[in-house]
Amino acid sequence: MDVRELKNELERRGIRRAKIGGFDLDGVLRGKYVSLEKLWGVLEKGFGFCDVIFGWDIADVLYDNAKVTGWHTGYPDIHAKLDLDTFRVLPSEPNTAHLLCDFWSDPSTPHPVCPRNLLKTVTARARAAGYEPHFSCEFEYWIFRETPESMRAKGFRDLTPLSPGMFGYSWMREGQHADLIEDVLDQMAEYGIDIEALHTETGPGVYEAAIRHSDPVRAADMAALFKTTMKILCARHGCTVTFMAKWNASLPGSSGHIHQSLWHPESGENLFADPREPNGVSVLAQHYLAGLLALSPELTAIYAPTINSYRRYVPGMWAPLTATWDLENRTCSVRVINGPGKSAARLELRQTAADINPYLAIAAALASGLHGVEQAMTPPPATRGDASAAAGALPLPTTLAAATELLRGSQRARAVLPEAFIDHYVRTRDWEVRQHARAVSHWELERYFESI
Repeated sequence: MDVRELKNELERRGIRRAKIGGFDLDGVLRGKYVSLEKLWGVLEKGFGFCDVIFGWDIADVLYDNAKVTGWHTGYPDIHAKLDLDTFRVLPSEPNTAHLLCDFWSDPSTPHPVCPRNLLKTVTARARAAGYEPHFSCEFEYWIFRETPESMRAKGFRDLTPLSPGMFGYSWMREGQHADLIEDVLDQMAEYGIDIEALHTETGPGVYEAAIRHSDPVRAADMAALFKTTMKILCARHGCTVTFMAKWNASLPGSSGHIHQSLWHPESGENLFADPREPNGVSVLAQHYLAGLLALSPELTAIYAPTINSYRRYVPGMWAPLTATWDLENRTCSVRVINGPGKSAARLELRQTAADINPYLAIAAALASGLHGVEQAMTPPPATRGDASAAAGALPLPTTLAAATELLRGSQRARAVLPEAFIDHYVRTRDWEVRQHARAVSHWELERYFESI
């Protein structure tokens, strides 16, 4: 779509305004409404956007250790360029055009910590090597009959779920809440987010949605917009949704698995499929798998970006504790899938949870997989049975502090992702760790307040 086509489409739809913005490091969509007059003025030349979005955390508290921006720079504007291919209209907001932007240091230099630009850079590397990457995300999320005000009044405890009980794959529960579920499916489809499947998971009010595979940037757009749009649509139904990795200690966590494969750019052939190989996956896929596994401990801070992410990394929680693989083994960090049919061959990264920033997690996975291909790496032997009990398997870090230190000291991470991004990202996770160190939890109060 070019500018003329966009103008014609907005006129045809009777669009009266636009909402424009981009994603920060934590996967939060930061944006604003603009008039159509303003939109026409910035479509081709771009616009200024305060770079504080890379200078504060998920709660809008300023970092004390950032170099890319801060009090020392005065928090200036950076350059934002709209991507016309991201044009969408949410059916429940029919008068407003939605467009995503990428952030640039200046009109000719991509900003070093812009998540979407980072993914574009890694995707271009794959295409230069002769591969067309395909990615998709699937998310588990919990829905509550709560508002932002009621949750805060309850201290985020004793929340009322959309439905009670443990009811995975429940046809009944889906039908009982068809007004919400069908609205989500219909609006997402019209919004350009291709949901292949949606079902209840095991837990009160928990669902899982699988998004159709696409090229890395579009896959990340759909995944990131799915999370934001779910929050908007649930609010319209008097509900709230969370994508936290683990919101309740006694209930399952929320996975955010990433499916990936490499395809031939001209023939459209899935290059991960090879029936001649023992597991039905190609030598190329095995090299990619080896890179994905070898770098996963060092990239865990990207795959598991919050303190809460690591509440999932405990035995029996369907979350991997080691960098392992096997064919159709859901206890491993990478599940190898070889069918049905050649087009379905892929690797499922199961280390990630629903709290990922899709742009960063997909970029890290693709970069590490390509590293394995470039180095012709060989994966370790498959892990049969429960991978969490596998002797000698490569352990994954189980705290954000440990994961951040691994990333800080990783030369391989700096070889596959830009140094400037790694430096800033490590600083932001170090900040997150230090904020948590100062917190007093409800568990501590219950355990120690009266007895100590």
